[in-house]
Order: sequence, then structure tokens, then C-alpha cells
Amino acid sequence: MPYRYSDTGEVEVLLVTSRTTRRWVIPKGWPMKGAKPAKAAAREAYEEAGVRGKIASQPLGTYFYRKRPDDHKSPAAICRVRVFALQVTRQMATWPERHQRETCWLTACEAAARVDDAGMRPIIEALAASALPMLA
Repeated sequence: MPYRYSDTGEVEVLLVTSRTTRRWVIPKGWPMKGAKPAKAAAREAYEEAGVRGKIASQPLGTYFYRKRPDDHKSPAAICRVRVFALQVTRQMATWPERHQRETCWLTACEAAARVDDAGMRPIIEALAASALPMLA
């Protein structure tokens, strides 16, 4: 979950749209062979949202959602998502999926209200309430 601090110290979360349904979500992907989950999460954040930063080694939380297949013929799969906090230090002008998704920075409260997956909401709210250190 990409986040940053506003000038007033408030936590802001970066949401992206999903490619097919255009719902607001956090960047997420699939496990990558040979990559630890946190590193895979950081790579997905770059590919989907064009951000780089410091990734937490432990997840903030876990939620489940139903993944609808692109072909709309196969049954939906239940996916478990481990959410890692990524404090954004750099936002790129170009990135791999920039033409496939929209991005939007919102306060954590606004982001929690906008996401469609109910399991994501308490994790976003927990991020805003936690005492994550600011990078120097």
C-alpha cells in the first residue's frame, strides 16, 4: 500500500484503478518466484502505480477477495492478499501500466471510503492510525 505524509503530517494513500473493472484498489499482484513477498509488493507498486520507496518487511494485514477471471467463463478464485506498507519516496512520470490505470492520492479516510473491497478498509484505516516512522 503506497503512502506518504502530506505537508500537515496526515497519511495519504495512493489508489489505482483495476484494469478491467476500473474499481479503486491498492496495487497488488501475484507471488514472484525467487522474490520475498515484500519485494514482490514493491515491484507491483512500481508497475501499477509508478512509485518507489521503502517497503515494510512485515505485512500490515491480510484480506481476501474474489478474483474475477478475465475470460468471465472460469469460476472466480478466492485470493488472499498480504498488504505491505510502502512509504513513497519517488513517483515516476512514466511506468509500465500508466496507460492502463488511473492513480489518485487520498487521505487514508478518503481512500478507505473509496475502495470497493471491504477487507481493504480496516487495513487502510490501521495505516492511518499507526505510528509509522517518516523517512529522513
